[in-house]
Amino acid sequence: MSYTLLFDSAGKEDLALVGGKNASLGELIRAGIPVPPGFSVTTDAYLEFIADSLKERIEAILLQIDHRNVATLEEASGMIRKIMTDTHFSQQMIDEIASNYEALAKMFNTPNLPVAVRSSATAEDLPGASFAGQQDTFLWVKGVNEVLEKIKLCMSSLFTPRAIAYRIKMGFPHEKVLISVGVQKIVDARAAGVMFTLNPVNGDPSRVVIEGNWGLGETVVAGLCNPDKFVVDKVTMDVERSISLKETECVFDSRKGEVVHADIPPDRRDIQCIEDQEVLELARYAKKIEDYYGCPQDIEWAIDRQKPFPFNIYMVQSRPETIWNQKQKEPLLGKKSAHELLMEKALSTIKIVS
Repeated sequence: MSYTLLFDSAGKEDLALVGGKNASLGELIRAGIPVPPGFSVTTDAYLEFIADSLKERIEAILLQIDHRNVATLEEASGMIRKIMTDTHFSQQMIDEIASNYEALAKMFNTPNLPVAVRSSATAEDLPGASFAGQQDTFLWVKGVNEVLEKIKLCMSSLFTPRAIAYRIKMGFPHEKVLISVGVQKIVDARAAGVMFTLNPVNGDPSRVVIEGNWGLGETVVAGLCNPDKFVVDKVTMDVERSISLKETECVFDSRKGEVVHADIPPDRRDIQCIEDQEVLELARYAKKIEDYYGCPQDIEWAIDRQKPFPFNIYMVQSRPETIWNQKQKEPLLGKKSAHELLMEKALSTIKIVS
């Protein structure tokens, strides 16, 4: 059994093995989109980890939950996460994960390479599902031991109170939702954020909407800032800008050795966080990604502070846009489409007045 799979070796056919997030990264690489390299710890690894007695203990705890009682959800979650934390990976699993991490570090000639460790559940990032964001993500993780620790925490985050409650609400059997974990070279982001291949406010498919802030993208994804906003016309590539007062950024603090939320210096708060050429390049990637997937996308991006344009732009996630994708496309005027209205007008009897 292989416990890991490189991002560039996976795709949508491997969804059950690497989860939605990691399968999407593989698809982006196939589409020629710049993605930071990394590897997945597979659902096979997760299943081996929770095999036999651990699985039985988890199922017994879940059976005691009263989903209407928040206290029982939180108690069950705490118990499950603790027993998973106290359980050891097999030596074979440890060796394979360590080997992949060390190979990734060697690729960049950086011992203890900083990586992002992200959960990738098999039910997330799917059209019609809202599982994304329910499991844990850890940024700027360094060294084999810390990587192994965060992988285990990501696996156990399949049993957060929110995740348990949502599966109960949606009728997903707990044992049917599995988890993979992505280990990805982190982008030392000067700026980062999200973009949509339609306007999320009104569903206009002719626009790309880009939102960004200084630093890592967590402040934008989590709604912790008022981001800069760029609306790009897909045909003319004209750009409408709305530059915000940005007060907080997510950055790595080398003194503390961790990612922190820091005050943005006054001289950067009200200036554009990405350059015009970067806005246009992001919009071009957005169009390419939408064409590849064949439906509107919700994309996470980052701009590397250490690299020159255009090699500094990376996509770190793409998923189907969920709000407008799910809205039923109904004609707006009298339940008739624009084509039907035009045809009615064209075929109507013309009255000639002499």
